[in-house]
Amino acid sequence: MLYFIIKTLITAVIVVTVAEIAKRSSLLAGLLISIPLTSFLAFIWLYWETKDSQKVIDLSYSIIWMVIPSFTFFIILPLALKYNITFFISMILATISTIIVY
Repeated sequence: MLYFIIKTLITAVIVVTVAEIAKRSSLLAGLLISIPLTSFLAFIWLYWETKDSQKVIDLSYSIIWMVIPSFTFFIILPLALKYNITFFISMILATISTIIVY
């Protein structure tokens, strides 16, 4: 249980840190997020817990196939916001569009 709490805290700290950086520099925050922090952390936790490189390889290939349709979100969201659609409606539109593309 302690291990789970540590994983959760480390992951949360990274996400919150990037959100705080985004307040000051969207370029730097974008750079950090584009590193695929979620995937990076998932690889570390998966390998740490299983010591199985094949599981990391399989996850990596699965992510590759899912990245392409996920671009839909990053295209629709800024376009909707640019057309003055409210933030939450833009998020919903981008999410639904991404689900449809998947």
